[in-house]
Amino acid sequence: MAHTNHRDHHHHDDSEGSSAAPDDHGGHVGHEDIFRQKFWISLLLTIPVVLYSHMVQEWLRFTMPEFAGSDQIAPVLGTIVFFYGGWVFLSGGWDELKSRQPGMMLLISLAIVVAFVASAATTFGWLDLEFWWELALLVTIMLLGHWLEMRAIGQAQGALSALAALLPDEAERIVDGGTETVPVSALALDDVLLVRPGSSVPADGQIVDGQAEVDESMITGESRPVEKARGDKVVAGTVVAGSSIRVQVTALGDDTALAGIQRMVADAQNSRSNAQVLADRFAALLFYVALGSGIVTFVVWSLLGDLNAAITRAITVLVISCPHALGLAIPLVIAISTAVSARNGILVKDRKALEDMRMVDTVLFDKTGTLTEGAHVVSGVATIDGMREDELIALAAAVEADSEHPVARAIVGAAVERKTTIPAATHFRANAGRGVEASVGAATIAVGGPAMLRERKLTVPADMIEATRGRELRGAAVLHIVRNDDVIGALSLEDRIRAESREAIDALHADGARVVMITGDAKSVAQAVGDALRVDEILAEVLPEGKQDEVKKLQGRGANIAMVGDGVNDAPALAQANVGIAIGAGTDVAIASAGVVLATSDPRAVVSVRKLSKASYGKMVQNLAWAAGYNIVAIPLAAGVLAPIGFVLGPAVGAVLMSLSTIVVALNAQLLRRVDLSLERAPHA
Repeated sequence: MAHTNHRDHHHHDDSEGSSAAPDDHGGHVGHEDIFRQKFWISLLLTIPVVLYSHMVQEWLRFTMPEFAGSDQIAPVLGTIVFFYGGWVFLSGGWDELKSRQPGMMLLISLAIVVAFVASAATTFGWLDLEFWWELALLVTIMLLGHWLEMRAIGQAQGALSALAALLPDEAERIVDGGTETVPVSALALDDVLLVRPGSSVPADGQIVDGQAEVDESMITGESRPVEKARGDKVVAGTVVAGSSIRVQVTALGDDTALAGIQRMVADAQNSRSNAQVLADRFAALLFYVALGSGIVTFVVWSLLGDLNAAITRAITVLVISCPHALGLAIPLVIAISTAVSARNGILVKDRKALEDMRMVDTVLFDKTGTLTEGAHVVSGVATIDGMREDELIALAAAVEADSEHPVARAIVGAAVERKTTIPAATHFRANAGRGVEASVGAATIAVGGPAMLRERKLTVPADMIEATRGRELRGAAVLHIVRNDDVIGALSLEDRIRAESREAIDALHADGARVVMITGDAKSVAQAVGDALRVDEILAEVLPEGKQDEVKKLQGRGANIAMVGDGVNDAPALAQANVGIAIGAGTDVAIASAGVVLATSDPRAVVSVRKLSKASYGKMVQNLAWAAGYNIVAIPLAAGVLAPIGFVLGPAVGAVLMSLSTIVVALNAQLLRRVDLSLERAPHA
């Protein structure tokens, strides 16, 4: 089932510490337990090494009991810590060396190897440096930093596990004479399942019987339950409330929406953005800066005649300049922002698209199905004298009750909304292109457009024409209802504007963006919708294949465009735009042309994408600035530039500062979780 899709993020077959490049933190995610275990064991071994250090005893003014062999505690335990705790870094450093992509693993390796060699040389009497305690402490602190990093990224990528956990383990399959409980893995396409209230839908499917409210918040981010009835699609992992439904399975395993979402979250967390490329270059540059600084430090202090200080200072430079915080700066922001967005129904397929969204100055909305609901609703009713509106709609609904046509569903929907009783109809007949008719009681009722009126040579009363003219000019479709041979009323049907569209456009205006609407509809229809929503520009009567050209024209005028469409006939335009956003794709998350897919149909989610883009980019810049600024200040101090005034930074203190820097970056990235992307408040962002 879907939960196998995150396998690459939890199980790597590389050596424990492999890190081909500084950005490859995803490769460590499965090793959180390894780092935790190594940290605690190394810490237990490090404590006696530190306690039996003569230097530490002098500083803290205490003595440890001595016994035969107590002078070997530091070298023996220090060596164990170096090989046991440090091997993960040595192995990763070797991988970086082989791939010629120097980064933090190679820097850490260099620092601990130099520290180990110096310590061993001292034990054998070749040097006079008491270094074991600093070596052990350095490895332990590095392990702590890596463990925290693994844990943070693991929590962010836990969004994948959370999605997988939404799927039930078993399903109730309907068979002759009742139901049978089977594992979800045993389901087949077209199986019919019984989903009881409070249960999760086991697989993507279509309701074949029953109606219920369905909580889709885990897929779309929409907190309100959605009313679903026969013919509607339901998504695996969503929760049924109110009453039971029967669902025919239409997709399983890797084909389900949930699996698609997992793939997108995983791909996005691995995709490289502009900021990541910058961080990679900076990490490689820092390796050479650190190595160069270490060599210069060693040479200068050697020339000053202090070999011990030369080795100590050089090691400290190498330790303190490890680009650990830098390596974490971008991947952690990527992991957290992608997880936060997925929880809010924003599925980021391409990291660069999310990053670029903050620079968009023009948002181009496709009208039908995006700003409007893409389905007809009854927007106006005109009747002859003596007939109530509810009575007219009830008669029309009786004729249309058995039809699956969108117009028929709109009329029946209007009757249900008004709580009118729909009478029974018989002898239903459909006349292609000329409407439908049926017998209701003793009368024959027909519903149709101008073709039906012409065929029957019927005249519409003047006051009825006057009542519907305004809506016709706005592009509404007008259907007339005929009883026997008399026109008794007219219904105007329009594509209803989404209630949230105005809020979305107002919020984009408040954020300094222009809003353009594009549609294939007539200018009168487009103008009516555009005026109601206060868009800045309207592009009407554009054929589907012409939308891409319109995007190019706008870009030619210097606009940086986000195109928002339904992802079906808008694919070329979505691909052409600087950022392509597919909207309302809750059950189809594999739209290749869009960089961002919104699982909800709410256009306010576009505002949320913009807000997340700015927030995540801000965190990346802050983290890069902190990591870079920290090194600019720390390297000279580690080299001993303030030694003449008595300020000396030891390797262990350097390791503490380096880990603190990493923790600052990790905590700063975690603040992204506090960004409020809920749609109800998005317009006020």
